Amino acid sequence: MEDPHPELRADADECRDAPDFDDLVPPEEVVSGDRTRDDFFDAVLGLDNPATASEVADRAGHGVDAAREYLEWFERMGIVIRVTDSPATYERNQAYLNWRRVQQLRNRYVDDELLAFLDDAAERDESFAETFGVSSPDAVAITTYAVDADRSVEAVWQDLSAWKTTRRRIDLLERALQTDSDGTADRRTVA
Repeated sequence: MEDPHPELRADADECRDAPDFDDLVPPEEVVSGDRTRDDFFDAVLGLDNPATASEVADRAGHGVDAAREYLEWFERMGIVIRVTDSPATYERNQAYLNWRRVQQLRNRYVDDELLAFLDDAAERDESFAETFGVSSPDAVAITTYAVDADRSVEAVWQDLSAWKTTRRRIDLLERALQTDSDGTADRRTVA
């Protein structure tokens, strides 16, 4: 390893004084979102309920004025939907995010790969249906099933969450495999 350039080396006085580590910026602050837009995008993706610009700013770790600008921009792009005007509240536009995910699947995988993913997900869905003895995860009462099956509530909840995720995956894969309205399979887009 080479020695650093002379201007980067500590002089005798600097070597005597130990660094004050309390003055250093914590690593989590240094690595959190290189870009403000990404911080706000992550905050918006985490919304489960309508939120004000102030709430989004708190989640993103930035100012309210910046939150308003990004929320307006996200609204124009379809990423969020304005729910109320006074005060302005926004919610995540799940339909847009699902559409975006379908486009990514279409662009990343060929139909044969998508079909293989769909087959795997369908098998998993059937396995969950057999395990729980119902056709839908919404038909399972978590605590009742946990008691009847002598399982923990947490374990049942985890399995039901995985089943719901499998159902969402099936929906996205089926949409990615659908042809355009004119019957053509040329549906790849630039994402």
